Amino acid sequence: MSQKVMLTAAVTGAGDTTQKNPNVPVTPKEIAESAIASAKAGATVAHVHARDPKTGGISHHIDHYREIVDRIRESETDVIINITSGGGGDFIPSLDTPAAGGDGTDIQTPAERHEPVGELLPEMCTLDCGSTNFGNMIYMSPTDWLRKQAKLIQESGVKPELECFDTGHVRFANQLVKEGLIDDDPMYQFCLGIPWGADSDVETLSYMKRRIPENAHWSAFGIGRMQLPMVTQAALLGGNVRVGLEDNLYLKKGVLASNEQLVDQAVKQLNSNNIEVMTPAEAREAYNLRK
Repeated sequence: MSQKVMLTAAVTGAGDTTQKNPNVPVTPKEIAESAIASAKAGATVAHVHARDPKTGGISHHIDHYREIVDRIRESETDVIINITSGGGGDFIPSLDTPAAGGDGTDIQTPAERHEPVGELLPEMCTLDCGSTNFGNMIYMSPTDWLRKQAKLIQESGVKPELECFDTGHVRFANQLVKEGLIDDDPMYQFCLGIPWGADSDVETLSYMKRRIPENAHWSAFGIGRMQLPMVTQAALLGGNVRVGLEDNLYLKKGVLASNEQLVDQAVKQLNSNNIEVMTPAEAREAYNLRK
């Protein structure tokens, strides 16, 4: 097999998915165990969010992140850890309180969003490169805030994955690179199919791919039913790939998935196209990741 790709398992996310699929991990122990199981199934990277063990909702508590990371690091399974730095960016519009937002609004400062990354020092972290309509919510990440976050990540030595949910995000990620806020060869992640961001199709993927620097690496994923088809499409176009219960709850129509099942299916699809999944060690060397 001549081509190798990095395969990320996004094991939980922060969405309202725990009641829809019982395999979505919630507690730090469950999240760590799912990341480990995904690595054993073939994932190169485990992308983690923390959840509140009592409510299943999003958690920003550093102790939850610390337990997840410690459990993964103390296991005998090697996997690259990628922590979200998206943090609190949820703005819920409200006619009663338009300036402050309505119930469910959850906004953190750049420093607060960076805290788990800066303290726990994973090998990678995500950096959402712009604001976007996210269903009926606004994910809010202003450009000056992103510059501050990018600088904090740069000072920590963690490798940022520049998440782009729309074409304008690619333009701003390129600007971060031009301003010297991203070290080494940049890594982009095209997040496709989010209502109402960039569509999940080959035309959109090809467009975004053509807009990044020549020395850049990239990955892409689709959500829902487009997750597994996008694995093949992205890899055939030369990119890395991502699966997991953060983005999709089903193995096939009507069949709920686990993270390790989605990883296993992705590995099979890649292998059938003569594409091999990188080991964590190979990815560290290829992308200059600090262990």
